[in-house]
Formats: sequence, structure tokens, C-alpha cells
Amino acid sequence: MKNILNHKTIWMTALAGILTATSCTKDFDEMNTSPNSPTAIGPQYLLPTGIETSIDRYWGHRERFERINIDAAELYVQHLTRNIYSNEGDDYTVSPALLANNWKGFFNDGLLNFQRIILQTNAESATPNANYEGVALVMRSWVFSLLTDMYGAIPYTEAIQGTAATAIYTPKYDPMDVVYAGLLNDLKLANEKLIVGGPAIAGDILYAGDILKWKKFANSLRLRLANRQAAKKPAESKAIMAEILADAAKFPIFTNNADNASLKCTAVLPSNNEWNQILIQGGRTDWNISSTLADKMNALGDTRITVYANPNKDGKYQGHPNGLPDAIATNYLATSSTIGSAFTKPEAPEVIMTLSELKFILAEAALDGEITGVAKTYFEEGIVASFAQYGLTPPADYLTKVGAVTREKVLEQKWISLFGQGIEAWTEWRRTGLPVFPAPDPRAVLNNGGILPTRFNYPASEYSLNAAAVTAGKALNGASDDMKTKLWWAEK
Repeated sequence: MKNILNHKTIWMTALAGILTATSCTKDFDEMNTSPNSPTAIGPQYLLPTGIETSIDRYWGHRERFERINIDAAELYVQHLTRNIYSNEGDDYTVSPALLANNWKGFFNDGLLNFQRIILQTNAESATPNANYEGVALVMRSWVFSLLTDMYGAIPYTEAIQGTAATAIYTPKYDPMDVVYAGLLNDLKLANEKLIVGGPAIAGDILYAGDILKWKKFANSLRLRLANRQAAKKPAESKAIMAEILADAAKFPIFTNNADNASLKCTAVLPSNNEWNQILIQGGRTDWNISSTLADKMNALGDTRITVYANPNKDGKYQGHPNGLPDAIATNYLATSSTIGSAFTKPEAPEVIMTLSELKFILAEAALDGEITGVAKTYFEEGIVASFAQYGLTPPADYLTKVGAVTREKVLEQKWISLFGQGIEAWTEWRRTGLPVFPAPDPRAVLNNGGILPTRFNYPASEYSLNAAAVTAGKALNGASDDMKTKLWWAEK
């Protein structure tokens, strides 16, 4: 279950333990240690806080100028569109506050907590626990992958060391290929450290302490990153994929939807789904289904649209184009479908990786000659897994309508299946240029020179606090710090 402890509860729990430990001592030094200043928080508290804050931020976040998914990525990939405030993402405008808040949030609320767990539980620590360390390595790798995929070069090898014995306050930026190499190594290390039947962990709100599922997530995520860099490092990626797929016992991967990495939300606030908080609790009605997605799914007779969207007053599932000025977009309020209740109910899961995504990764790799499996089989398994994720089965003629497996079809089906996971869909589009989106509506008013953003700008705080490093990082990306620069793994 999603963590329902807030930061105040965590600190108060820790404080209670400290008060108990110090209340009866007669030792002068201990008596002069402030019980109101806890010096350490255990991994059982750091883990749920790190998991929840990171996934909530990735999925939606309930605060304005924090919503990097539904106020940016989900609009870019034309899963969603806006009916008002088009300048909050739909016209390619990005608020400086959104960039700053998410940069700070992913580093401070996510990475910092996972790094603390690693330091507290590694083999050299006073309280070693390989399973805590392995889980934290997986989550740290996932968050770092989000940051480098959104911004490009980032602080990595010197990051989150502000409290180290030799503190680093102005960490250097590392190029994406260096970050990817480190993440791929860390995920392999995490798989080795995670021991089924090993030391117990608490506070695991993602997999409830199921270490086998954590191993599956580690290896599936490693396949994602290997596939993403395959056009730039083909030999290395091919070797990684071969290693994982050759030994299912040593390198288990997702085999069913029960393995999916998703945060299980609850109806108890604040553990409800972030979209529920924004759209239902907050009463926001700013978003509709994009006509790009609705038109494609309707053409295929894709029944997943009944989950992704609510029917309009005429019982139809339809959307409207992206980037329309507010005066035009508001005219679609009565006809465009809203986001489906399956995604806005309080207990809706917040998904970060699924079996269907893994199958599409393997289908693409098979088509590209990176692995020896049958692309058609992986492709069809990916489609079936995506439908099954929502309790559906593909219509009898669905695969016929989709057509023969090609790279274009794999990426199109992957895009459909990634509804809700805007950052992943955006990354895949930037990497491959697929699917090919329709030309913008002639009424659309788009910023960024009309170019769909290829990355995020670095936040202004980096230029004031870490100027030399961010300037060097900008150069590592090969161009200006703008939203038109293509990132390292871009294939064209």
C-alpha cells in the first residue's frame, strides 16, 4: 500500500525512539544531547518517503508548477490535451518553476533518501542489509534515468554528496553515456545484492517486501536502458540483453502483470492517486483526451479507450487537437472526453514499468537483431499484456487491424500502452521519432518555434549555485540550453 505516513509522522516516530533512549540516562554527554534533533532516520522510514515522493512526482504531483507529467509530457505525446491554460504545457511553454521544482524534488526528495539508505545498509556500514541496499540502488537508478532522459547531462558521479566526509556542493555534470553506463552497472549490482529469503526490509510500499519482484524490476529496467542506448552502443547493449535473457534464474524479468512496478494508492488521503487529487479532490477540469490518441484508438477499434477516457454526452470517445488557444479549446468542453475514471479514482495505481512495455522492448530488439527471439511473438504478447492490465482482451480482429509487426507498429503500440506514463512515452518519441504525429491543427499556437520539446532547460538555480558545472553540462549536450537540442540516444 502507498505510504500514508507524512514527513511529520516519520520525524515524530524517530523522535519518540530518541526520547525513550535518553530519558533514563545519567550520562552527562547523553543528557546534553538534544532529544529534539534526531541525527539519523532509519531505512524503514526513508524508503517509503523516497518511493512515494519520487513516483508521485513522476506520475502527476498534486501541486501546480510541479506536474511534470500532465502539464508537460502527457501533452507533448498527445495522450492528453488542454481545454484551458494552454500555456501550461500544451503550447510547449514550460514554467521556470516547474523545471526548478522537479529538479529539486527528484534530487532532494528521491535521490537523497535512496542514497542515505545505501550508506546506512551497505556492507561497510554498522547495519548492513543487502536487500535494503539493492532496493535503494534500483530506485536511485530509476530516478537518475528520469533526470538524464529529461535534461541530458546531469550531476551524477559527484551528485548527492553534500553531506559526505568530503562534501561536494558544486557537482560536475556527466554526459549521458557516462550516466547510462553507471546505471546499467548499478542495476546489475542491485540484482546481485537482492537475495530472495535474505534479510527482511520494512517500508516497501512498491512490492511489499517481495525481493523476487524487485529483482525482476531491476533486470527489466536494465533491459529498458540497454534498448534505449542500443543505437549508440550496439555491442554493449546486445551483450547486456543476451546476458539477461540467457539465464532467467539469475536474471529474472517481468513475466506477468503482477510483476508491474506500480505504486498501489488507497482511498485514504494523502495516499490517493495524484490525478484523483488534482481532478476529483481539487475539482480541476483542464484536461481532455487528445484527438491524436482518440482517433488512432477508434480507428483500430481499441477498447482500451473505454478505460483511458470517459464517453462524452453522446456516448462517444473523442478528443480535440493540442495547442489550441483557450478561446478555441474551451469550445470542446462539451464534446471532448475526459480522463477515464480508472485513472482518476483514488486507488488507481501510479505505474512506472509494465510487462507490456518489456514485451515491446523485446519486440524492438528482435526486429533490430539485438536478440534472437521472435518479434511477432513479443509484439502480440505486449498487446495482450496491455489489454490484460485493465481486465480486457483484444477484440478478435484487433491484431489484423494493427497489421504485420514492424518497428513503427511496435513503437505505436508502445505509445498507446504508455498512456499515463507521459515521461516514458516522450522519451521514446524523442529517441525514435515514432509514432509520427499528425501535423499541428492550423489553429494551434505553439511556442518553441513550433518544435515539440526535445528536453527540458536546466533550472535557473543551477546557474546561480553551480554555474561553472552547468555551463560545462550545456556543452556536453552539444548545443544551447534550449528545448530543441536532441539528446544522446536520439536516433535521428
